Amino acid sequence: MSTPKPKEVLVLDGVGKVYPGAVPTRALEGISCRVSAGEFMAIVGASGSGKTTLLNLLGLLDSPTEGRVWLDGLEVTALTSDEAAHLRRDRMGFIFQFHYLLPEFSALENVLMPCRLAGGGREEEQEAWVRSLFERVGLTSKIDRRPNQLSGGEQQRVAILRAVANNPLVILADEPTGNLDSRNAAEVFGLLREITRESPRTVIMVTHDRELAAKTDRVMTLRDGRVESDTAAG
Repeated sequence: MSTPKPKEVLVLDGVGKVYPGAVPTRALEGISCRVSAGEFMAIVGASGSGKTTLLNLLGLLDSPTEGRVWLDGLEVTALTSDEAAHLRRDRMGFIFQFHYLLPEFSALENVLMPCRLAGGGREEEQEAWVRSLFERVGLTSKIDRRPNQLSGGEQQRVAILRAVANNPLVILADEPTGNLDSRNAAEVFGLLREITRESPRTVIMVTHDRELAAKTDRVMTLRDGRVESDTAAG
């Protein structure tokens, strides 16, 4: 009996993206790939190679000009903006280079925000779950502090907790360690790495840090909007 293949969470088939203008800009061309549940994939490449454009397409923040995209078996290429927004809310978590925590809310309130937006659960149970996340990453003592009372590394760890609070299927990270020193970058990456090992969450991370990329499961290198290589790492 052959070994079952891991569940494919994201599938791209011949995806391209052209930005209109006096001189149209082709950002991506002919991107095809399959990403499995629980896989930690890094996307690397020079500035302008199409990394962020690809991440935006995977995150349903933009639509391809050509080709098709599937998320968990559902073709998402032609979703309306409202349908895409609901799918992002329910199935995806996002981490950016800057934490984008809401300054008027505490760390706890920031992490609870996706749970409250999604609804469907008892608030006391959601808060207990989120408090357990803070305890796990050693931030229980900072739970009531506002973002400006946290260090850069603490802010980014809170941003990761916010991304995972709603148990998303896919986490998309755009340069999540770009604003951190080497020690904090290693801690943030370690937290992301741990997330994929404990459950079938998929993480796709855009990064310029080749050393961190080499510690993931797989590295896709883009060059001029095309896949130059796609190899196992780790």
